[in-house]
Amino acid sequence: MVLSPRFLPFADAATAELPLGRLLRLSLFQVTVGMAVVLLIGTLNRVMIVELGVPAWLVSVMVALPLVFAPLRAMVGYRSDTYKSVLGWRRVPYLWFGTLLQFGGFAIMPFALLVLSGDTHGPLIVGQLGASLAFLLVGAGLHTTQTVGLALATDLAPKDAHPKVVALLCVMLMVGMVVSALVFGALLANFTEVKLIQVIQGAALVTMLINLFALWKQEPRRPRETAPDRKVPTFRESWRIFAQEDRAIRRLVALGVGTFGFSMQDILLEPYGGQVLRLTVGQTTALTAMLAVGGCIGFGLAAKWLGRGIDAYRVAGFGALNGLVAFTCVFLSAPLGSTILFVVGVAMIGFGGGLFAHATLTAAMATADKSHIGLALGVWGAVQATAAGLAMASGGIIRDVVSSLASHGALGPVLTDSSVGYGMVYLIEIVLLVTTLAAVGPLVGRSGREPAPGSDTFAYSVATGRKA
Repeated sequence: MVLSPRFLPFADAATAELPLGRLLRLSLFQVTVGMAVVLLIGTLNRVMIVELGVPAWLVSVMVALPLVFAPLRAMVGYRSDTYKSVLGWRRVPYLWFGTLLQFGGFAIMPFALLVLSGDTHGPLIVGQLGASLAFLLVGAGLHTTQTVGLALATDLAPKDAHPKVVALLCVMLMVGMVVSALVFGALLANFTEVKLIQVIQGAALVTMLINLFALWKQEPRRPRETAPDRKVPTFRESWRIFAQEDRAIRRLVALGVGTFGFSMQDILLEPYGGQVLRLTVGQTTALTAMLAVGGCIGFGLAAKWLGRGIDAYRVAGFGALNGLVAFTCVFLSAPLGSTILFVVGVAMIGFGGGLFAHATLTAAMATADKSHIGLALGVWGAVQATAAGLAMASGGIIRDVVSSLASHGALGPVLTDSSVGYGMVYLIEIVLLVTTLAAVGPLVGRSGREPAPGSDTFAYSVATGRKA
């Protein structure tokens, strides 16, 4: 039986230049990135604190270490644009180096964590240094792999297919995160230190094998473009060209503020549901699924709208607008005692965030000069990852400080409830998303994408009340 392509998700992202099988194989690098993110932020976060007894402040520092490499994604992208090689490859060497960095970090990580927990006769400083090195290597690897992988996908796919390719890559990242979370949870249900070693080193092997399969015969050799004797611009010259593009800095500001606005709640939604709305552990865990479902819908709808020629920054603005409604719902769910309002708000956060992330990434791909695609995507990734990391840290700090003040009566006799700290974070996010709308507005019509002839923009016009 032959299944029609219209019944296959993302089959319309395939092109003659990049067939569906090859595209799906390339997208597997996002699965390994998702696996690394879940292992660092989710599984190891809990294991280090609960099972290994590592102090929470030290765990927070370790988990944050991969963000140190995030700003360097711009340099990685630039280097992949200008790489000199007699083999004729620009992207593949960096994808492979990124994979090796991830493998190396995972290989030493479990033993470093065991020393860090104090369950050895070795000095504690060895465990701290070893764990720090492991987290840094994994962070450097996943940032390198994702930056250059996106650049390679941009190289291979024609411009009109970029929105659908971006949607597929984003969904594959979420697939990697969800599947990895389930697998790691099942394997470590009955925790032992031996199982921890097996799981982390298994992740190292899987990363190596999947990325090798994903990269195999993807990038065509172009010896002329990578000739060792050719003249290439310096990073400063490339950055000057990038910064002189139409409203480039405003685009980065809009991306950073919007990402910050959507990400402050990342580590607070489940505690908010449990502490304020008295939801069970199973119910709060399901919130992650709701967030993911909303994000997938946002990715799919963004791909559809952008494919019809709707301006990317209109879609990004609509995502920010959805975020405003979403955080208002979450904020009001506490005083109204409404679980339904909270769940709707969580799903809308995922939906709005999906629209915003997809649209800004597609705009970065569309506005980049062909010779500076790696730099443009590296800058996008650097701003997005750095803003998300700082936002999560800021959200936790603001919540703790405001909650402490409220519990001691420093904010007055009315503001003493446990929801006050969370509410302050949500209010700040609302303000940030309003600022994002102000930053995005002048960018509409400057995303680098021309409307498709005869494109149907009715759905977007009805949704936003604006003429496309």
